[in-house]
Amino acid sequence: MERKNAWNAYDEAALEKVEKAAQGYKKFIDQGKTERECAYQAIETAKAAGYTSLEEAIVQGKAVKPGDKLYQVQMGKAVMLFHVGKQPIERGMNIVGAHIDSPRIDVKQNPFYEDNDIAYADTHYYGGIKKYQWVARALALHGVVAKKDGTLVNVVIGEDDGDPVVGISDLLIHLSQEQMVKKASEVIGGEDLDIMLAGRPLQGADKEPVKAMLLSILKEKYGLEEEDMLSAEIEAVPAGKSRDYGLDRSMILGYGHDDRVCAYAEIEAMLQLPAVPEYTCCCLLADKEEIGSVGATGMQAKYFENAVAELLALTTGKESNLALRRALANSRMLSCDVSAGFDPLFASAFEKKNAAFLGRGVCYNKFTGSRGKSGSNDANAEFLGRLRKVMDDHDIAWQTAELGRVDLGGGGTIAYICALYGMEVIDSGVPVLSMHAPQEIINKADLYEAIRAYTVFMTDMGPRA
Repeated sequence: MERKNAWNAYDEAALEKVEKAAQGYKKFIDQGKTERECAYQAIETAKAAGYTSLEEAIVQGKAVKPGDKLYQVQMGKAVMLFHVGKQPIERGMNIVGAHIDSPRIDVKQNPFYEDNDIAYADTHYYGGIKKYQWVARALALHGVVAKKDGTLVNVVIGEDDGDPVVGISDLLIHLSQEQMVKKASEVIGGEDLDIMLAGRPLQGADKEPVKAMLLSILKEKYGLEEEDMLSAEIEAVPAGKSRDYGLDRSMILGYGHDDRVCAYAEIEAMLQLPAVPEYTCCCLLADKEEIGSVGATGMQAKYFENAVAELLALTTGKESNLALRRALANSRMLSCDVSAGFDPLFASAFEKKNAAFLGRGVCYNKFTGSRGKSGSNDANAEFLGRLRKVMDDHDIAWQTAELGRVDLGGGGTIAYICALYGMEVIDSGVPVLSMHAPQEIINKADLYEAIRAYTVFMTDMGPRA
C-alpha cells in the first residue's frame, strides 16, 4: 500500500498553487517566531477576511446567524476562529486544531550578569530540544515586556539586516577532549545555554561596566529598566528567514515548522470555505503543547469550551450546558500536528511500511503515544473510514504513519485532550525532517495537500451514523 509522490500528479496550474502556498507560508513563519506573533498574524488575517470579535458580540448581546465569522483570543497566545454553518452547533462542528508554540530558549526573569568582560542572559530552554544544536549559531530575541504602568513593549532584535544577533558560544575543538566523550544529552548542560549579549564596557561605570552598557542600550532603545525583565517574556529563536531547500526548491528550511506549518494550513483552509458551510467550522490554535498543553493558554484550559458555550448562547438565544456537551461530543476534529518524516540517513529509527514520507501528502496518525500507545488518542476505525472517503473523493494526496519504531518512538498532541469531550479525533499533519531542531525541513507538496485536506474536511465531513 505504498502511497504515490504528490508531485507526479501536478499540472502547471497546480504547481503554481503549490508555490503560492509555500511563499505565503514562508512569510507567515518569518513574521511569527513566537506564539504571540503567530496569534497576531492569525487575527489580522481573519479580520481582513471579515471575521469579527466574539468578545464584542458577547458584550453587545449580538445574535449570531449562519455565515457569521468570529474570532476569540486567549491572552494573546491562543486563537479560535469560528465560521457558523447551516446546521445547529449542537449537531457538532468540524474542527481543525494545531499549536503555535515551538521549542526555543526563554530568557529568565532575573537574567543579566557579567563574567570576565562579557554580559550574559541566563536562560531556561522550552520544550524538547537537543541542547547542543542551539550553540554556535545566530539567535534573535523576540518577545514582550510588560511595564508597571501597563505599557507593553514589543522586542524584536536580530531579524533586520542591520540588526546585531546574539548567541551561545561553544568550546573550540582543540580543547574539547573531555566534552567529546560525553553523551549527547550532556555535551551542553541546561544552565550552560546562557546568551552572550555584550562585550564592551560603558565608560565611567565602576561596577560591571559591560552589563551597564547592556542596560544603557535597553534604556535608550526600549525605555526599559533591569527590573522590567521581571515581567517580560523574551524568547531566543534562530535568526534569519526561512529558505527554499534543495536545488529543485521542492522543500522549505525554517524554524518552527512544528507546528506552525499546520497552523498556517488551517488558517488558509478557513479562508477557502463557502459563505455558509453546512456545519460550523472552527480553527483552533493553541499554546503550550510542547510542554504538555498546560497553563491558561494550553489546550487543557477551558477557553475553547467557554468560547463554544458563548457561541451557542448567541446562536440560540439561550444558555444550555446540555447543548454545549452535545455540541462538543458530536464534533469531528483533525488534531493538526506534524509527524516524523522518514529519513533514509536514520532508517533504523523507523518501521518503513508505517512511516510518513516527504512529498507523499498530508499524514494521518491513527494513534500517537509511546511504547504500548501510552498517552495516545487512538482514533476509531469508523471515523477513519469516513475520512478516507472524503480524502479520496477530492483526490487529496494522503498517507498514514506512526511516529517511529515501536518502543523507540513516541510523542503526543492535543488530540487526547479534545477526545475527552467524546468527539471524533485523529492526528493529521505534515511530515518533517530534523523535527525540534533550530532549522526543520518540510516538502512544499505536503503543505499544499494539508491545506486542501483541511478545507475538504471542514466542508464535506459529516456526523457519525
